[in-house]
Amino acid sequence: MAEDPESGGEKTEDASSRKLGKARDEGQVAKSVEIPSVFVLMAGVAAMYAFAFYFYQNLMGVFQFNYNFQGVPDFTRLEAIRLLYVHTEKILMTCLPVFGAVYLTALLANFAQVGFVVSWKALEPKPSRLDPINGFKQKFTSRAVVEFLKTLIKVGVVCLVCYYAIKGELTEISRLYDNSTGAILLFILKVSFWIFIKVCLIMIVLAFLDYAYQKWKFLEDQKMTKKEVKDETKQTEGDPMVKSRIRQLQHEAARKRMMADVPEADVVVTNPTRLAVALKYDREEMDAPRVLAKGAGPIAANIRKIARENDVPLVEDKELARNLYSHVDIGKEVPVEYYQAVAELLAYVYGLKNK
Repeated sequence: MAEDPESGGEKTEDASSRKLGKARDEGQVAKSVEIPSVFVLMAGVAAMYAFAFYFYQNLMGVFQFNYNFQGVPDFTRLEAIRLLYVHTEKILMTCLPVFGAVYLTALLANFAQVGFVVSWKALEPKPSRLDPINGFKQKFTSRAVVEFLKTLIKVGVVCLVCYYAIKGELTEISRLYDNSTGAILLFILKVSFWIFIKVCLIMIVLAFLDYAYQKWKFLEDQKMTKKEVKDETKQTEGDPMVKSRIRQLQHEAARKRMMADVPEADVVVTNPTRLAVALKYDREEMDAPRVLAKGAGPIAANIRKIARENDVPLVEDKELARNLYSHVDIGKEVPVEYYQAVAELLAYVYGLKNK
């Protein structure tokens, strides 16, 4: 796969949902023009079959109007306008069922492929589209070659089907001169109907093959380089260095708030130098003693320092300090399993303070 010098490397990574969404907003979707074409053709055939008698009546009316002269018509300008109006109305009314079925089917076929997409960006004027050199280059891309081959196959298929269909009816065609106008019309409708059916069956296969190719080609074109994936991750999730700095600031702010609560503690449990846990109990506001602050290493040393400066008792209890540090978060109450040990500790402290 070719390298993309602007994005920094070879496109080997699958497109992210963000990039696919952006491409969709710009009107770039995996879409096959053959899917609507074949369904439009099928809708036209179905409409012709369903309204065959209606077509027959209208066409017979046109033939009778034009070839059943009561006399020599006076072909004036007014008569020419009247004839144009009459024939235009007849043609439109005859084709209206087919037009309606084809239009509705084309909308549904496109909606089934890509859903409801309205992209104003795709309609924006771009100077690059007026560049004749770029336009010439587009004629020799892999997509253009595939489209050219696809067109040749479609034309070839239609020609072969028509050839063999007409060839099989040559005997019947040679005897049409002896039939009525109505019989000739019915024969043309019948042969045309079966030609359409055969063409549709072949075009359905080609349409689904083309859709699979267009889907694959679209996903290949949307692939990303490793640098693009990394840049997009930074945009969506943030730069890892910035996020790390934010977390660091948050931890520092939380530590400052924690240290500000140490003077309110009733006791600081130590083990004695590595850990420190500050506890407070207010029977009117708390159901159980609460951990106001905890830390290890330098943080523990700072907690002990603040406790000494504010006359908060320091009590050494290695096991209790280790358990509270490991199992109780800051601001949480002491679990039931530590009630006995904490109660004894607080009783000792309260005794020192003559409470």
